[in-house]
Amino acid sequence: MRHAETALPHVFHGYESDIDLGERGYRQAEAVAPVLAAFKPEVLISSNMLRARRTAEAIANACQLPIQIEPELHERKVGNLQGSPVMGEFGVWPDTLAKWVAGETSYTPEGMESFDQMRDRVLPVWDRVTLENQGRTIVLVAHGIVCRVLMLSLVEGYNSTDWPRLGRIANVSISELVGSGRSWRAVRIGHVPDEVRKINETEEMRTPG
Repeated sequence: MRHAETALPHVFHGYESDIDLGERGYRQAEAVAPVLAAFKPEVLISSNMLRARRTAEAIANACQLPIQIEPELHERKVGNLQGSPVMGEFGVWPDTLAKWVAGETSYTPEGMESFDQMRDRVLPVWDRVTLENQGRTIVLVAHGIVCRVLMLSLVEGYNSTDWPRLGRIANVSISELVGSGRSWRAVRIGHVPDEVRKINETEEMRTPG
């Protein structure tokens, strides 16, 4: 699951920004927590970045689980893109994304992480925690791009060229995978529960157009 909305949602945040959740983000986290509790998870894992940990804390309370911190699930290192205004979902790095979709997954501007570098960082974490918890339901709270890299590397029939096919990975959206080892099937990808949608719609109605 991707973490809830940050305190500055219209700015691009990478590894370089350990920003907290905003007010709507805290409400999103509280709303999604009972949805996840209904799955009766047995393990809760989170990136060590503040926005992920705060999201995981709400889930921990609802599920009565401790949080297992995995620092290597951190957000992508984005260098001087940090703090750029967001213009559409991928508006701040279209050239890099185009190369990844074309299969050039080793490409990245200086000071930033490539698809391959992120994959090599997060897959060992996935392999270890899923092996240690075989047969258990795991909730993993991370970042949008980490969720994408994991799914494109794990789900049968997907690779980097399928980036657009995944669709939007919104804040607190749930992507449900079933499987083991390196064989995983996607039950759903980027699902935003109705409880969260209602919060988002209420906030949008309050915001002057």
